Amino acid sequence: MSWLAHERWTGHGPPLLLLHGFTGNRSAFAHLRDGLTAHAEVVTVDLPGHGESPFPEDTTFSSTLRALGELLDGLGLAEVDVAGYSLGARLALGLAVEAGHRVRRLVLESGSPGLRRRRGRLVRRQADEALAARIEADGVAQFVEAWEALPVFADLRTLPAERKAAVRARRLAGSPEGLAGSLRRLGLGVQPSYWSALPAVRAPTLLLTGARDAKFTALARRMAGELPLVWGHVVAGAGHAPHLEAPEEWTREVTAFLSAPWIDRPLVESEETRSMAT
Repeated sequence: MSWLAHERWTGHGPPLLLLHGFTGNRSAFAHLRDGLTAHAEVVTVDLPGHGESPFPEDTTFSSTLRALGELLDGLGLAEVDVAGYSLGARLALGLAVEAGHRVRRLVLESGSPGLRRRRGRLVRRQADEALAARIEADGVAQFVEAWEALPVFADLRTLPAERKAAVRARRLAGSPEGLAGSLRRLGLGVQPSYWSALPAVRAPTLLLTGARDAKFTALARRMAGELPLVWGHVVAGAGHAPHLEAPEEWTREVTAFLSAPWIDRPLVESEETRSMAT
């Protein structure tokens, strides 16, 4: 069994692996539980350095993908749907690229295939290192204050009080070592660039963004031009985290996508196919 902490929610339908974002944990999708388990058997995971999962010193993006695969092996799940948000979306895409036989359908919320240029990756690594050092020096509480003030999270300030309190509690529950390690080892600056691999992704993919998050909506549109089987949905009035800001719409779009029938044979049979069948 994998060392990643996780929960399994009994449900009805194909298995669904949920991957949270940076500063989250496996409870990040708990408010969606009833809607999701009506359509899926759900596995939700604490990513390295988050929740109850440790952060091994040798953690890398690739080793995290292997740990997720080991988790699925331990649960007896050969194939799953995968939905991820932000950091979780980047890892979900990594699974679809590196272990595509395991991913039936893919949902990427506010995700990125990585940075194309080495210079861009270097600049991002330097920024993440500086932030990691501040977390270690100042502690989680001071980091969370600054993190929540970032413009990308402005829409989260208008969440209902109970949901906003749950988000803050998850963030404050993080350890300096885990969050700093995640920035250094799982950040965008060290993630492989998957842009060139997008045309080879065979899992039908849903790209979800918020209309108020112009950066990631534009990024999703560029990704859609490279993915062979892709659907997109932009949530009106939402920002970077539609699963928190518009949970009913998020659940409706995701469950409809995961539940839609799929045809594994040609819609129109050729003469050669018909002759082989007779």
